[in-house]
Amino acid sequence: MVYINIGTNLGDRHSNLRHALEGVAARYNIAALSDIVESEPWGFESANCFLNICAAFETADTPLQVLDAMQQIERSISPASHRNPDGSYADRLIDIDIVYIDGVQLNTPRLTLPHPHLEDRDFFINPFRQVQSRLKQVDGQSIEQHQMPLGD
Repeated sequence: MVYINIGTNLGDRHSNLRHALEGVAARYNIAALSDIVESEPWGFESANCFLNICAAFETADTPLQVLDAMQQIERSISPASHRNPDGSYADRLIDIDIVYIDGVQLNTPRLTLPHPHLEDRDFFINPFRQVQSRLKQVDGQSIEQHQMPLGD
């Protein structure tokens, strides 16, 4: 199972999330969604709060193929970078992060899994756990069978 987090803090935030989810759904069968959460910017100052949602889907694609697909969806919504020229975070129309893939640990220049800030960001971990709970209700497995080992 692939878990992504979609965030936006510019423009029509609900519409941005909807467009991103439509892009994901055009490629993958979404198995579960979290509720939308609102949060303060993380790692930079901004007057614009974020809306975030977590989605889960299964795929035979490699993690880097999923990353390429998520980046294509981001670019279809906004070609603007979510980083400033100095590398610091910036406001953004859309940001899609792969936060976790069941059974995958990866550390490459393009992608690290699990996401290195998964536990640091409430807007990542809380929707992630909510999706796990919803998947449990769907497939009858215990949360522990889907839940990642945190803190290891």
